[in-house]
Amino acid sequence: MPVVVVESPAKAKTINKYLGSGYTVLASYGHVRDLPPKDGSVDPDDGFAMTWEIANDSRKHVAAIAEALKSDDALILATDPDREGEAISWHLKEALTKRRSIKKDTKVSRVTFNAITKAAVTEAMANPRDIDAPLVEAYLARRALDYLVGFNLSPVLWRKLPGARSAGRVQSVCLRLIVEREMEIEAFRPREYWQVRTQLRTPRGQDFEARLTVLAGKKLDRYDLADATQAELAVDAVAKRGLKVTSVEAKPSSRNPAAPFMTSTLQQEASRKFGMGARQTMAAAQRLYEAGHITYMRTDGIDMAPEAVQAARDAIKDRYGADYVPANPRMYKNKAKNAQEAHECIRPTDMTADAASLRLSDADQRKLYDLIWKRTLACQMEAARLERTTVEIGSEDGQVGLRATGQVVLFDGFLKVYEEGRDEPEEDDDNRLPQIMQGEPAVFAPDAPLKPAFTAAQDKAEAGKTAAVLSGNGAVLATQSFTQPPPRYTEATLVKKMEELGIGRPSTYASIVTTIQEREYVRKENGRLFPEDKGRIVTIFLLNFFRRYVGYDFTAALEEELDDVSAGHKDYKDLLGRFWRDFSAAIAETSELRIAEVLDVLDKALAPQLYPPRPDGKDPRECPLCGEGSLHLKTSRTGGFVGCSRYPECRYTRPIGGGEEQAEDRILGQDSDGNDISLRSGRFGPYVQRGEASEENKKPDRASLPKGWQADEMTLEKALTLLSLPRVVGMHPEGGEVKANFGRFGPFLMHQLPDEAKPVYANLKDPNDVFEIGMNRAVELLAEKRANPGGRGRAAAKALKELGEHPENGGAVNVMEGRYGPYVKWDKVNATLPKDVDPGAVTMDMAVALIAEKATKKGGKKKAAPKKTATKKKAASKS
Repeated sequence: MPVVVVESPAKAKTINKYLGSGYTVLASYGHVRDLPPKDGSVDPDDGFAMTWEIANDSRKHVAAIAEALKSDDALILATDPDREGEAISWHLKEALTKRRSIKKDTKVSRVTFNAITKAAVTEAMANPRDIDAPLVEAYLARRALDYLVGFNLSPVLWRKLPGARSAGRVQSVCLRLIVEREMEIEAFRPREYWQVRTQLRTPRGQDFEARLTVLAGKKLDRYDLADATQAELAVDAVAKRGLKVTSVEAKPSSRNPAAPFMTSTLQQEASRKFGMGARQTMAAAQRLYEAGHITYMRTDGIDMAPEAVQAARDAIKDRYGADYVPANPRMYKNKAKNAQEAHECIRPTDMTADAASLRLSDADQRKLYDLIWKRTLACQMEAARLERTTVEIGSEDGQVGLRATGQVVLFDGFLKVYEEGRDEPEEDDDNRLPQIMQGEPAVFAPDAPLKPAFTAAQDKAEAGKTAAVLSGNGAVLATQSFTQPPPRYTEATLVKKMEELGIGRPSTYASIVTTIQEREYVRKENGRLFPEDKGRIVTIFLLNFFRRYVGYDFTAALEEELDDVSAGHKDYKDLLGRFWRDFSAAIAETSELRIAEVLDVLDKALAPQLYPPRPDGKDPRECPLCGEGSLHLKTSRTGGFVGCSRYPECRYTRPIGGGEEQAEDRILGQDSDGNDISLRSGRFGPYVQRGEASEENKKPDRASLPKGWQADEMTLEKALTLLSLPRVVGMHPEGGEVKANFGRFGPFLMHQLPDEAKPVYANLKDPNDVFEIGMNRAVELLAEKRANPGGRGRAAAKALKELGEHPENGGAVNVMEGRYGPYVKWDKVNATLPKDVDPGAVTMDMAVALIAEKATKKGGKKKAAPKKTATKKKAASKS
């Protein structure tokens, strides 16, 4: 009876259903071998020989497969149809051969399918092949490159920039994109400009909005109205003139649907429409694929199988009618440069099944499937037919001209089902105009119901942010605007940029974006990616000393060479040899530099961002606190910062993220003893300090600003309140003072009974409680803390949501309230929830995906099942 091996238990369960009792279907739980994380695992002096090791968690899975092969005469490797899937199959074959579980008469074959359906699985089993050697060699080359960069570059970073380590070969290039975008934003200087708009009315009493395009007989450019004075003059010129329609031009146009999804576009659209991160999107897509609902979700192909195209056209006709089916099928050209790694687009396996009919319980899967289903049908639908209308309005003397634009959908076509989201909305896209005729008058409409954009402009005017003139003729409004810096990347736009540059591949996008966040080089706030200080300094270091290896063109060219390896056109050891020759020389050269030399180079490179010109004309490097020292880039285990040259006499520091933080550093006043109370910016945020460091007082009183306290709102009174902490709440009824303070993990109460060896700490939820909590509540909280199991330790983790038994391996799965935020707990695995995920919205499927990912990182492979459950699973697989 053949043994079929796939990656996951969920996939094994689905395939076992199709194959029946004639096969034994087992899971490898992802990769079974990896390079040991130690020096020498890749040996450039021995032809780049690689040492592989089976992780502890994977040994039992390999043993289970070996045990099954004792009574079975065939091994069918059915892992995913991409480079990683090919590598897993190769590793399994190598590991089982080394164990002598594969004998001379054991038939080993490889099968792949783009969708887990009965038809696709059956066809794959009927057409087995050998493991694709070039695809495996491309994997080996990538793995060796990543190892050589990581294990040789990280030690250099540790020595030259304490606390830093390599972000990874491709991750460093991705980090560079984010850092350079942040530097663009910091260097950006906004430019003011004004626009004039008005509400007009036709002779039939219908209202529309128009904007000023001609003034004094000349066409207005964007910056011609540069200030409020010019804007008010323009408003006055419009309001005093009679207007009529000079031309009405209607142009027919059409809009074609977007191509079906590939990995990058799916991640981008899920981010735009649902705010889902790349990892969250791929976890939901993985579950949909394993359940047989969609085709393989890691692909850079947009072509669709002919039978799928026909099925989509049939489904469109049945649901929406023949008018929505184009005369000829739409064909989309595959953008993949390497045909061996290109797959079909991401599409439903059954075009007639919408999200409602599948009854998906997981919210992420339901939303994502609906998105994929609609996009797939839309890509084969008729184009939308539109009419774009432009109306020109002018004064009789030709001095003033206005324009109104609108768009009318004549036939919705694919828009009936789906419209692709945009990163930046386009103006007037959905604006519809009333009937307007050439030559008729256009009068002001002061009493018209204002459109949203016009209303928002009036709100700004009332708040004093725009110039507005309400004339006797009606309402004419000038709105102030400023040019905007380039937006920070979201995960979606970052993936899009990587794809444009040719950096990374479909299977790596999510892990690249996740890695730079987990290593705290980047943080995500409100969906946007911000570089942390240590991410910025590592990037500048690499740009100055390893510029070639974080170059966009170099990285993209290397990706193409790796594609050539997977296509069988290049030898992977030749590629590694050329790379290592130059890279090892760069490592050797940089290793000779002293830390001071490195910091001097980085300080010079970062000077425009670190020391921007000051409004008062003073030297930007002059220490704003002591006025004597000079600012210079420094480094610590937590990353880079700017500090005063007079340290330790002056302990001024601030983050390296631009110069705006200088505004926070100021003297707030003096205490009763005459000590200066100052507000400062430190590497961990703003804080207040009493006096200065000296030989007698090396550590002056300091207090960080609590969460929710704004630096620009700090006063002397607030600072003295902070510096007076800890606050004595009162005497406990059983003896000892109860104190309130802020600590590393937030506000807390502290108390120690006479018979206790250590104090008891109770967390406070509201920072204001430190200053306001009374004795009754404090005694109650301390009593609750002492009542917890363990008595004086940290409170037991509290379950926020109980999800039930793990569907594959058994054991309770809960969402817990943790010290560092909410997390998913199963057995001994604790998986932190992404910052943008609400604990109450976590589903079992989402939890299982997070657990599997955490277990893979923790032990190299996915978490094994508890023994009693594993026995049941094995028996079930054999049946």
